[in-house]
This record gives sequence, structure tokens and C-alpha cells, in this order.
Amino acid sequence: MSKLNDEWKVAPHGPMETLADGLWTVAGEISMPLGHFPRRMTIVRLQDGRLVIWSAIPLDEASMQRLEASGPIGYIVVPGVAHRLDLRPWKQRYQQARIVCTPGAREAVSEAVAVDTTDDPFGDPNVRLLTVPGVDGKEAALLVRRGNGTTLVINDLIANVQHPHGLGAKVMARLMGFGVHEPEMPWVGEKMFVKDKDALAQAMRGWAAEPGLQRIVVSHGDVIHSEPAAVLERIADELVGK
Repeated sequence: MSKLNDEWKVAPHGPMETLADGLWTVAGEISMPLGHFPRRMTIVRLQDGRLVIWSAIPLDEASMQRLEASGPIGYIVVPGVAHRLDLRPWKQRYQQARIVCTPGAREAVSEAVAVDTTDDPFGDPNVRLLTVPGVDGKEAALLVRRGNGTTLVINDLIANVQHPHGLGAKVMARLMGFGVHEPEMPWVGEKMFVKDKDALAQAMRGWAAEPGLQRIVVSHGDVIHSEPAAVLERIADELVGK
């Protein structure tokens, strides 16, 4: 991955988009040769008012002020080993925030900043941090329940990059299977992380059965609003069918 940033570097990004009560997302970009590859941050407000930052991205000051107005930043979740790029400046800016990752990602994340916990620290019945089964403890997921339904926030195991910007991003998305035509599991993520296909497929089917599943938020690409349960079932079937 790219060299870890030590300073607050703002790359192109969109506004904070409200998905549900106390749930927001921001679409950003990573500069690369001949284009910009999409990345995404998710913000969740807990029952006690504190914010959970998932896959932290530096925003411009106006956007950061809006984020900070939504609540104090309590936790910064690093959802996978490749999502440490801007962790140091975030921790420097919000020193009170606890750094959270999965057990299998702890060594990699610790190269950037000290990890506070690899367990779910939130104490919120409506926001659950999960270590994804079948991937050697390296990937996290969030289940966020609200009155109008449930949101699954997942990292590099599903991508939905149907609108890559620039030739380089288009080539990368196609070659690595980042969901150019429909949401899919990138082959690079499957090769790097998946150790037990049956366990991962079972987890996906469990998420698909979540009551009122409304959307899947991915770290790379568009939010999946259309038939999220069917997407999970299809990817699970494809995974075990290989």
C-alpha cells in the first residue's frame, strides 16, 4: 500500500451524506496514476452520543466542523490492514479517540499507531462490531440497526466501483474485480484474506437474513441500496462455487 501519511492531507471528497439517523458516509478518492480510485468513510453515532469513525479520511475544515458538530469522536475503526493511510493524523487530531481493529489486523495497524482494543468496545445494542469469519481475523464489519432498518458496513470483501474516475482507476477496477458492473468480491481481496470460504459464505448469508436489511456500505464504491440481501446471497454462492 501507499506510504502512511503523517500529516492531514485532504484529497477530493464529497459531502457528508445522511443514510439514517446518526449514520453518515463520505465518498473520497485516492490519487493514482491516470485517475482517482474511490474510497469511503462511514460515521456512526452511538447511544451515548460519541462517534465511531470507520476507515478515516481527512476532510476539508468545513466538513470536519460538520462532523465534529455531530458528536465527540470516541472511536476510530481500522476495518482492514490496507486502511491505515491517514490513521496517524487522525489520531494526532483526536487523541482521546480509541483505535479499534480486528485481531488479525493488529500487527499492521500498530505500525501506524497503538491499538487500544480488538474487541467490540461500543456497549451499544444497536451498533455491533464484528470480526468477519473465514478471513484470518483481518477484516471487520459493522451492523447498525436503526428504526427504519439495518445497515451492513463492510470493507474489502465487497466492492461496487461502477463509476471509476480516470483511465487508471477504470483499469484497476476491472483487472482486480472491484465491481464495475455489479457488486462483487474483488479477486485480490479473496486471494489475500479468504482462508475459509464456507465460513465467510455462512456469515454473508447470516447478514442477508438480518431483519430489515436496507443497504450495504462498502469501503470502495457506491453504497448498495438495491436488494442488499440478494447481493450477499449471490456473492456467497459464487464464493463456495469456485
